[in-house]
Amino acid sequence: MGAEKGKGTNVSDIQGEDDLDEEPGEVIESAPPLEVGQERELGSSGIKRKLLKNGISWETPEFGDEVTVHYVGTLLDGKKFCSTRDNDKPLTFKLGEGQVAKGLDHGIITMKKGECALFTLPPDFGYGAEGRDGVPPDSLIQFEMELLSWITVVDICKDGGIIKKILEKGERNERPSDLDEVLGHLCSALTKAILTMKKGEKVKLIVQSKYAFGEKGRDAIATYGFPAVPPNSVLNIELELVSFKSVIDVTGDSKVFKKILKEGEGALVANEGAVVTISYTARLEDGTVFEKKGVDRGEPLEFITDEEQVIPGLDRAAATMKKGEQALLTISPEYGFGSDVTERDLSVVPPCSNLAYEVEMLDFIKEKAPWELNRREKIDASEKKKEEGNILFKSGKYQRAGKKYDKAVDYVSEDEPFGDDEQKLVKALRISCWLNGAACSLKLNDFQGAIKLCSKVLEFEFHNVKALYRRAQAYMETSDLVSAELDIKKALEADPQNREVKLLQKTLRQLQVESNKRNAKLFTNMFSRMSKDSSVPMKKLKVEKAEHEKSEEVLAMEMECAADSSAIGTI
Repeated sequence: MGAEKGKGTNVSDIQGEDDLDEEPGEVIESAPPLEVGQERELGSSGIKRKLLKNGISWETPEFGDEVTVHYVGTLLDGKKFCSTRDNDKPLTFKLGEGQVAKGLDHGIITMKKGECALFTLPPDFGYGAEGRDGVPPDSLIQFEMELLSWITVVDICKDGGIIKKILEKGERNERPSDLDEVLGHLCSALTKAILTMKKGEKVKLIVQSKYAFGEKGRDAIATYGFPAVPPNSVLNIELELVSFKSVIDVTGDSKVFKKILKEGEGALVANEGAVVTISYTARLEDGTVFEKKGVDRGEPLEFITDEEQVIPGLDRAAATMKKGEQALLTISPEYGFGSDVTERDLSVVPPCSNLAYEVEMLDFIKEKAPWELNRREKIDASEKKKEEGNILFKSGKYQRAGKKYDKAVDYVSEDEPFGDDEQKLVKALRISCWLNGAACSLKLNDFQGAIKLCSKVLEFEFHNVKALYRRAQAYMETSDLVSAELDIKKALEADPQNREVKLLQKTLRQLQVESNKRNAKLFTNMFSRMSKDSSVPMKKLKVEKAEHEKSEEVLAMEMECAADSSAIGTI
C-alpha cells in the first residue's frame, strides 16, 4: 500500500523530537473542537488537519494501537498517488512503528472512530528529499483519512512476552485484584492478563513460550479436549472476562476474607453501630453445618455491629456489607471461637477451627451520623457513647472503650455551633472523653496516643491535674523524663497535696537515679575506652624514648672507647 512507504515513526523517536514542541493532538485537546470544514495545525509540526466528517465518542487511539483506515494520497494539485478506496481494501497497521509516513501516525492519534479528516504533511513528515513513486522530492502531500476502527494493544509485562489486543471493551473500570476469584486457568499468562481486564472485556492474547509452557510444552488434557502443546510454542488465546467474584481482606491481616457472591444494593454499607438483620449458614472446614439463621424458615439474626454480640469475624464482615449482598466469609480461629470447644445449635465447634459463613444482609439501620442530629440529640448521643465507654473500660475492654470515647467526641466536636448555654456542658464532655481515652491508651501501651489526648485537654485547661498526671505517665514510659518532670511540677502547683501525683514523682525520681547511674556507667566505659586507646601510643612513645636514650648512651660509650684507643696508640 502506498501509505506504507516513506519516512515512518518509531515509538522510541516520539519523545524529545526537536521538530515537535508537544505531542500532536495536545493543542487540539486543549483548544475548542474543530467544526466540519475547519483546519488547524497540530502543534508546531507543520502538519495541518481539516475535519471532513465528525467521528463518534471521545476516544482516540494511541501509539502502539492497531488501527484500520481508508486513505487517499494526493499532491497539492490533486494528482492521486495511492489509495485504499480503489480496491476497497482498508489498511491495518500499528501506530508508531514506522509502517506509514510519520505525519499520518501523528495525525491519526487525534482522530475519533468514524472520523474523516484531510491531513496536509510537510516533507519532513511525508516522503522527504527522497520522494517516492508519484511524489517528487520535498513535496507537500495530502491524505484524506477515515479511521474505521482500532484495537488497543497492551504489552502486559513490558517485555513483549504477553501482548493483549482488546477486541471489545468491558464495563466500567472494575478489574479483578490478586485476591479476587476468576474461574479458569490455562497458564501463568492468563492470570497476568485477567488482572488487566474489565468485566465483559474480550481480548486476543499473543503469549510467548516463557509465559506459556516453555521448553517442556504440555501434554494433552483429554478431560477438557485440550490437545498437546509442543515445546517453545507461542500461544494465541481469545479470552472474555465474563465475571469475577470480589474477595476482600476484611481485617487487613488475611484472617477474615469476604467473597462477594451477589452484589448488594446502592453504595451504603452497614458500618459500626448499625442494627443489622442477616441470614446465614455456618460450616466447619469439613462441611459440617453447625448453625443456621434465617434459612429453612428459621428466624434471621438481628444484632448491633461492634458490640461483641457475635464472633468478631462475622461482626467485622457484616459492617462492610450492603443491603441484599450475599457473601462467603472465611474466618480464622482468632476471629471465630478461638481455642475453646463451643456448643452451637447443630454441632460442636472444635477448638482452633476455621469457619465458613454464607451470609445474606437482609436489612440494616445505620447509626445516625452527627450531621443528622440536632444539637440536643448530639449532646444526648455523646453522653450515651461516653457511658457505654465507661462500662467497657470497667470490664477491661479498653480498645472498644476508646472507640466509644472517640465517637462521643465526634458528636460534640468543636466545629459544631452549640449555643452559649450548651458550651459548658459540651466542653466538659470533650475533656472527660479525652481524659478517659488517654486512660485507655495507657492501658493499651499506646503512649503517644495518650500524650496526644492529654495535650488536647491542656489546650483548654492548662492546669488540668488528670491530664498532666496521665501525660507524665506516658512521658515516663517513653523515657522522656524531662517532660514528665515538668508535667508533675505543674500538677503539684495546681494540687500540692495530690497523693497520686506525689507517688508518681517518687517513681520519677527513682527512674532519674537509675538513668543517671546508666549514664555514668556509659560515660565511664566511654572514657575508659578512650583512655585505653590513648595509652597505647603513650606506651609506644615511652619505649621509643627509652630506646633512644639507650642508643645515645651506647654511642657515648663507643666514642669514649675510641678516644681511649687513640690515646693508647699514641703512647
